[in-house]
Amino acid sequence: MDILVRGIAYHLPEQVLTNQQLSTEFPDWPIDKIESKTGIVDRHIAGREECASDLAYQAAIKLFAGGLSPKDVDFLLFCTQSPDYFLPTTACILQDRLGIPTSAGALDFNMGCSGFIYGLSLAHGMIASKQAKNVLLLTADTYSKFLDPQDRGVRTIFGDAAAATWIGSNEGDNSHLGPTLLGTDGRGAENLIVRGGGLRHPNSSTSSVDPYLRMNGGEIFAFTLRVVPDLVNRLLQKAGITANDVDHFVFHQANRYMLDSLRQKMGIPPEKFIVELRDCGNTVSSTIPIALKRSAESGKIKPGDLLMLVGFGVGYSWGATMLRWHGLE
Repeated sequence: MDILVRGIAYHLPEQVLTNQQLSTEFPDWPIDKIESKTGIVDRHIAGREECASDLAYQAAIKLFAGGLSPKDVDFLLFCTQSPDYFLPTTACILQDRLGIPTSAGALDFNMGCSGFIYGLSLAHGMIASKQAKNVLLLTADTYSKFLDPQDRGVRTIFGDAAAATWIGSNEGDNSHLGPTLLGTDGRGAENLIVRGGGLRHPNSSTSSVDPYLRMNGGEIFAFTLRVVPDLVNRLLQKAGITANDVDHFVFHQANRYMLDSLRQKMGIPPEKFIVELRDCGNTVSSTIPIALKRSAESGKIKPGDLLMLVGFGVGYSWGATMLRWHGLE
C-alpha cells in the first residue's frame, strides 16, 4: 500500500503577541535578545472564547477547500493537550461540526511536541491495515491559556495554532511514509507540566496547586541533546540510508537556540535544515506540518525530496519518521 501525505493546511489565531509587547512588560528583556535567543518575533494567541477545536476546525475547512472532501474521511485523529472538555472526546465534536460521516472513527490523543509523528504513525497503521483510506490528522494547542503572565520564558516561546493533514493511500507497493521510531521516558514528566486542573489536583476555590505550565528549560535542553541525535542515527540505520541521502530535516520547531544546537551537534548543513517559527513561535503539535506547508509553498521542498521529520518534548516523548514528499493537492 502506497501511503502518503496528500494535503496540509494550518490556521493561526488573529491576535498577535509581539516582541515589542513582551519587552514593554519585561523591561529587562530587550527585543533583540528575545529574537536572537528564540528566533521568534511574533506568536499568535487564541481569544478568550477560542478553543483548540475552533482552530482545528478552521484548519480543516482550509484543507477541504484544497481537495479532500469531508465525506471521504474514514478516520479523524485529533492531537491536543488543551481539549474542550474532559469528556466528550473533542474529535467527536469535530466530526459532527465538520460534516464527516458517522461511519468514520474519531479519537483524541495527548502527545504535545511529538504528536504529529505519533499521528502519522497511527494513520499509517490504519491505512496499511485497510481500516481506512483517508485519515484526517488535526493538531491544535492553545498553550497560551496555561501560561503564567509573569513567566517570560514560556511566554516568549509558545504560540497557538492548528494544522490539518490529509494522509491517504494510492495503489502501489512502496509507501512514501516510514520507517518510524517512537520513544518515551516518563521520568521527565515533571520538567514540562501543568500540575493543577486534572483529576490528580483539581482546581477549586480552596486549591493551592499551581494551575500554570511550568518548564525546566535546562532539563528539557539536556534531554533533547541527549535523545535526538541518537534517534536520528537509529532512524537512518533503520531506513538503510545516510544523512547525505536526506534532502531536508524538519524538526519540531522548539526555538532557534535549541534547533541551532541540534543542527550543529549533528553536523547537518544549514541548507538542509528547515526553520519556520519566526512569526508563529513554538506551536507544539503543529510546528512540523506548518513548516512543511510553508516550505512547500516557498519551493524549498519539492516532490521527490526525502525528508526526515523529528518530534520531541513533553512527556518525555519523541518520534521520527521518513517522508518521501509527494507534493500537496
